Amino acid sequence: MKSIFAMDILNKMDPFLNQGQYLQLTTVLLDALNEVEITDRTKDLTDLDNFKLLEMFLSAKEIEGRSDNTIRFYRLTINRLLKSTDKRVDQITTEDLRQYLTNHQCENNSSKTTIDNIRRIFSSFFSWLEDEDYILKNPVKRIHRVKKGKVVKEILTDENLEVLRDNCESIRDLAIVELLISTGIRVGELVNLNISDLNFNERECVVFGKGESERVVYFDARTKIHLIEYLNQRTDENPALFVSFRKPYKRLGINGVESRLKNIGFKSNISNVHPHKFRRTLATNAIDKGMPIEQVQKLLGHTKIDTTMHYAMVNQNNVKIAHKKFIG
Repeated sequence: MKSIFAMDILNKMDPFLNQGQYLQLTTVLLDALNEVEITDRTKDLTDLDNFKLLEMFLSAKEIEGRSDNTIRFYRLTINRLLKSTDKRVDQITTEDLRQYLTNHQCENNSSKTTIDNIRRIFSSFFSWLEDEDYILKNPVKRIHRVKKGKVVKEILTDENLEVLRDNCESIRDLAIVELLISTGIRVGELVNLNISDLNFNERECVVFGKGESERVVYFDARTKIHLIEYLNQRTDENPALFVSFRKPYKRLGINGVESRLKNIGFKSNISNVHPHKFRRTLATNAIDKGMPIEQVQKLLGHTKIDTTMHYAMVNQNNVKIAHKKFIG
C-alpha cells in the first residue's frame, strides 16, 4: 500500500522534476512513509453496485426526515445519471458530471434553476458517499453553484383576489381560496389539514410543515365564516378538512387543489394562479405593511430568514414613496 501511495505521488510530480529532484523526492517519501501506517479508506464496492448505493443514500435521507416528494425527486434525478454511465460511482469524475449537466441543459432546454437543483442533488449524493468512505473525494465540490438572475415574481393584487373570490363556483373552493389568502400555508399543508386541526374560537389551525415541523397559523373572520358554511354543508364523515365533491368523498389532494385554482384563474382571466402565489402574496403584503421579517418567517414556517426574504418582494410603489420621504 505504501509503495502504491508513493508511486502515485512520484508519477504526478515527474513532469515538474529533474532527475536529481526526482531521486531526492523518492528518498524523502520512503523515509517518511516508514513512520506511518496507511490504510485504504474506500470501502470494497465489489458487492455494491451504483443502484444499491443509491437506495442506501435514499434510506439515509428518509431517516433524516426528508419528505416523500423529495425522496422521489432524488431517486429520479440520480437514477438518470447512473443509467447514463457505465462507471462505478468511485470512478465518476468532475468532468463526467459537468458534461452530463451540459448535455441535460442542451437536450431539455433546462433553466439555470433546474440545472442548479440537479447539481445540488448530485452534491448531496456524492457528499454522502464521501462521508461513508465509498469514495475518496466528492467530484461535485469543484462544480460551482449556477448563477441565476433574480426574477421579480408576480403576486396577486387586491383586485385579483376579489375577482378570484367572485369566480369560485362552490363554497369549498371559496373556503380554500380564503384559507390560502389568509394563512399563506403550503398546498401540502392545506391538503393534510383535518377538521380537528381548526380552532374557530381563536381563528387558528395547526399545520405540519417540512420535516414534520408543527406550527400554528391564523385566519381572518371572513375565512372563518366560509369554512363554517362549507363544513355545515358536508354530509360525509371524512376527518379531512377538504374532500372531493363526489362519493366516497376522499381527501382532496395537491393535484386537485392546483387544478381547481388553475380553472378559477382561467375564468378570472388571471395568469398562473397556483397555491404558492398566495403564499408569496401574503409574505410580500405582510412586509410591506410593516410586519417584522422574523414574524413573517415564523408565520411561513421557514427555518432560515434568507428563505423568507426570497419569497417577499418590496412593492415598487412603496420604494417610490420611501424615496420621496427620505431622499426627496
